[in-house]
Amino acid sequence: MKIACWNVNSVKARLPRLIDYLTESSVDVLCLQELKTIDEGFPREEVEALGYHIETHGQKTYNGVAILSKFPIEDVLRGLPGDDSDEQARYIEATINGVRIASIYLPNGNPVDTEKFPYKLGWMDRLISHAEKLLTSETPVVLSGDYNVIPQDEDCYDAKAWEGDALTRPESRHKFRQLLNMGYTDAYRSFTPDINYTFWDYQRGAWQKDNGIRIDHLLLSPQAADQLTNVGIDKAPRGQERPSDHTPIWITLDL
Repeated sequence: MKIACWNVNSVKARLPRLIDYLTESSVDVLCLQELKTIDEGFPREEVEALGYHIETHGQKTYNGVAILSKFPIEDVLRGLPGDDSDEQARYIEATINGVRIASIYLPNGNPVDTEKFPYKLGWMDRLISHAEKLLTSETPVVLSGDYNVIPQDEDCYDAKAWEGDALTRPESRHKFRQLLNMGYTDAYRSFTPDINYTFWDYQRGAWQKDNGIRIDHLLLSPQAADQLTNVGIDKAPRGQERPSDHTPIWITLDL
């Protein structure tokens, strides 16, 4: 089963890119982030026409996550547990072919001297707590999404340029490592030592200069990691007309 993750940065604006990718990539499950639309605004007809089931957790103008699947989607959870007052649509989780799969849009956290950074850290604490509970199921778990964390300096074209940013702050990296230390595997880093990125800013010719960062990750439980057969980053969508500033990252599992 091929599972991909992609922050589309507005599903309506990127619909042509999304249709192209679904048509050309042979992806079985695609986790989307930053839909920037309510559930009713998702381009359901166009995606369903390609043979995909759809589950969304949308929000007007901001955030929003979705799971698209060629297989039935079961037992859907919308919203990250732990704070009933949190209205931001950043988490959706479901079971597909016996694999528990989440689509995550983790808070950016900038500027760090505002309430946005504590919100990011608190959100990560909730994710850590929930991820730990998922491990007790002893079923394959895939936590995919835009984590807004640059795990190490080598995951960034210029570490100095990002020093002090919420994406590289020690607190953010420490909480990301907590997920790894409890037993999750960073699929891309475990499979290849190659330096590659998933995000290039629209400004300053970042794409053309390959001034990118790796902030989109698929974290696998031990049961999922045991089934990992391949991983990759599809850079082509970032070079197309009116692209997202992110590009898809994917894995294949031998179920």
